[in-house]
Amino acid sequence: MVVTGLPDRAGLRTTFGTFATGITVVTVGGARPHGMTANSFTTVSLDPALVLVCVGHDAIMHEALAENGRFGVSILASGQEEIARHFADNRRPLGSSQFDFVPWVPGPDSGAPLIDGAVAHYECELWRGYDGGDHTIFVGRLLSVRRCNEEDVLIYLRGRFRQLEQMPRDLVG
Repeated sequence: MVVTGLPDRAGLRTTFGTFATGITVVTVGGARPHGMTANSFTTVSLDPALVLVCVGHDAIMHEALAENGRFGVSILASGQEEIARHFADNRRPLGSSQFDFVPWVPGPDSGAPLIDGAVAHYECELWRGYDGGDHTIFVGRLLSVRRCNEEDVLIYLRGRFRQLEQMPRDLVG
């Protein structure tokens, strides 16, 4: 099926879903810790070292991130789909009890919970926020980066979590 022009919201979501993305859990610490599954995360700049995450205006994370000013990002490993689903579930408990489900450590630079077993952790300080329609584009300046393991990442494609097929090591870089 070929669609031309701008589709309706559902069609647009389906078309956007043809682009594979990695899965992260974005977190803030402090008095009201909060976590959110996000696939709208990307690097922005090497100098200064910047990343971005897009957060819907109606998401709890929107206010939490703006108030806290520091946040963590855990890049989920291929076997962490259950964690991604947990932090995407609007019925999960709020506050610190939402982290009872998953092993985590506090980020030394941000205080944000960082998910154990993740492929990488980023700790950030809020640098800028930009209007992005029904989302805010939050840009964070990196405070620290840790590569935690060599596992494949969890990806999202066409409305489903997926795992990369294992490539022979001699074909990789």
